[in-house]
Amino acid sequence: MRTGFGYDVHRLTVGRKLILGGVEVPFPKGLLGHSDADVLLHAIIDALIGAAGLGDIGRHFPPTEDAYKDISSLELLSRTMALLKEKSFAVSNIDSTIVCESPKLSAHIPAMVKNISTVTGCKAERVNVKAKTEEGLGFTGSGEGVSAYAIVLLEENI
Repeated sequence: MRTGFGYDVHRLTVGRKLILGGVEVPFPKGLLGHSDADVLLHAIIDALIGAAGLGDIGRHFPPTEDAYKDISSLELLSRTMALLKEKSFAVSNIDSTIVCESPKLSAHIPAMVKNISTVTGCKAERVNVKAKTEEGLGFTGSGEGVSAYAIVLLEENI
């Protein structure tokens, strides 16, 4: 078994959709980034790649490549799973946290879990997504951005 930890952060900006866990969340701002800037999936991808000992998300999906411009992070997660399959890894569980002051995310979490479970092949009851605020502190608390953390457990399919 192997564990991996991931983190991501993006600035909120007008003119972009807010995509978290592959779900479009109604909000007047979205996350700025080369892809769809889905911080939750980026943190999970980084945790998966790290657990497999394959570097980080930027190594596999560089933000300088046009091929990844505005790409869905669900597609990046799918490509990550193909990398893990090549190395004979399967996802045992995922625990993650989104940090933002608003919008409130609880109504969207079941759809996020379903997306993550479907793409990773990990049972939904082994995928956990939490949402936290920072009580008005820091860049996430002031509404400047959104961050996410993830930890994963991989099993080797020998």
